[in-house]
Amino acid sequence: MNATEPVTTVTAAHDGFSAPAQPSLKLGVIGNCAFSALVDERGRIVWCCLPRFDGDPVFNALLDPGEEASAFSIEIEDFASAKQSYDHNTAVLRTQLFDTQGQCVEITDFAPRFFEHGRYYHPTLLVRRVRPVSGSPRIRVGIRLRFDWGRSEPGITRGSNHIRYMGDALTLRLNTDAPISHLLARQPFVLTREQNFLLGPDESLQFGVADTARHMEQETLSYWRNWSQRLALPLEWQEAVIRAAITLKLSLFEDTGAIVAAMTTSIPEAPGSQRNWDYRYCWLRDAFFVVRALNSLSEVGTMEDYLRWLADVVVQARGGHIQPLYGIGLERELPESFMGNMPGYRGMGPVRVGNQAQEHFQHDVYGNVILGAAQAFHDKRLLHRAGYAEFVRLETVGEQAVAVFGQPDAGMWELRTRARVHTSSALMSWAACDRLGKIALAIDLPARAAHWQAHATRMRERILKESWSEERQAFAESFGGRDLDASVLLMVEVGFIDPKDPRFIATVDALERYLCDGPYMRRYEAPDDFGKPETAFNICTFWRIDALARIGRKEQAREIFEAMLSVRNHLGLLSEDTHPVTGEMWGNFPQTYSMVGIINAAVRLSAPWDSVI
Repeated sequence: MNATEPVTTVTAAHDGFSAPAQPSLKLGVIGNCAFSALVDERGRIVWCCLPRFDGDPVFNALLDPGEEASAFSIEIEDFASAKQSYDHNTAVLRTQLFDTQGQCVEITDFAPRFFEHGRYYHPTLLVRRVRPVSGSPRIRVGIRLRFDWGRSEPGITRGSNHIRYMGDALTLRLNTDAPISHLLARQPFVLTREQNFLLGPDESLQFGVADTARHMEQETLSYWRNWSQRLALPLEWQEAVIRAAITLKLSLFEDTGAIVAAMTTSIPEAPGSQRNWDYRYCWLRDAFFVVRALNSLSEVGTMEDYLRWLADVVVQARGGHIQPLYGIGLERELPESFMGNMPGYRGMGPVRVGNQAQEHFQHDVYGNVILGAAQAFHDKRLLHRAGYAEFVRLETVGEQAVAVFGQPDAGMWELRTRARVHTSSALMSWAACDRLGKIALAIDLPARAAHWQAHATRMRERILKESWSEERQAFAESFGGRDLDASVLLMVEVGFIDPKDPRFIATVDALERYLCDGPYMRRYEAPDDFGKPETAFNICTFWRIDALARIGRKEQAREIFEAMLSVRNHLGLLSEDTHPVTGEMWGNFPQTYSMVGIINAAVRLSAPWDSVI
């Protein structure tokens, strides 16, 4: 355990083996850019989709926490308390469980990721290692897998050192040096030595279980430490930034380059709100912000992977409509369905699979595509710099941005029953044209630069005129509208307006009056399909922090940032939303938007390095 990492302690006093912890977002994430798993504060894996982020949750206790919950638990008898932290600057999670006599076991959880044989090795493999730390503790290991969203139990066969879990579409093998009979019967046993559990493909190991697990742990620790070492960090809040950066990296599906918005589905945005969505897909909007945040730390590898995926999206569109999101394998169809057999997070259904937003017209998408690709034309570090051919492809996206400018859409908040000419969508059309003009200059195409700059100038004039509300003394959420929306804060983020412009300052003031609950900011004030929002949307709070810093209210911005850091969970992670009264996290988890906000705020607000060296 590292003293500088966040630690949690939970207490209980029960005889025997206590009941599992109730579902919460006090979770750690492990992964390797192929899949991920969520581990609760007592070391129980409660969510893991296989064979990839948007797959079948073979462990689903987060959404179905009944007596027969699908989870992978390692329990200590007479449980008293737990501590949990990441190994310093890595994605390797350690959980210590203490019993009432002070005896302790330590669980190490990770998904292997390291460079081997000229490539990154990241198998669909969970590795769990448990060792006695003090005394002779007794543990119980429970492995309950389910397939087909909890509707199917696996067939089980055993070998001398493995258990096979067989489903119609997937078979998993647990290789272990723990007693197979104890595992199958969930029989408690005294832990006298380190034991290892490797759950993954139905394949035999080339070497012994313990040797394989030990090697994978050492190499994975080394990978993450070397990766973190190369980050260009701000002076302040470095641990928060590193944890956010690692979490964003874990959200990359390296096989295709897609970046998932979150690793869960159907965690409600607010208690009982039915605002339950499936976020295990790639939104072009969210992915752009992830790429931009990691680029600010000089981590450009994720951008290079994402640009592969983005190029496929652009080519597939053939100059036409681009969806706001796709499946991580470029799937266009993501129809929503409901899993009625699952009660949902804390019984707050529905559980949704798929996302209807793939049917939406959200016109900001074209700007997000071009913004996500723009750095590749200017950054000479890249192995594959973009050039003329890529620019020609992006121009087809720009033409769509021009065509949809000023047209009604669902907006970036994906409203299902209301279409308006959203300011944020028009803003991103402007950004598309502005960046195309700058790219054209960079690759020596002055005529194309003039073409796109003319479009950008025309759009800017119209946005400034039609989104301004004299009544509210603020930029409104739509042309000719009066409702306020936090997304207009992006005007400074994308360089549309000088932050010291009196109209922007007035907008910040208005948003603080009508959208803020203390440090927290809601998305908008108008009721939507489900009524008025109850919780604060974390990325909006971070946009507020950025805006305040840019207009010169840096101390206020720092106070709000510290407030946001205080509502992270014990491992430094954030979900989508924060309840302004309880401070509890809601919404899908971990949310890339929110982790992006941590990085952006720290980079914006930190004292410079030359202040101390």
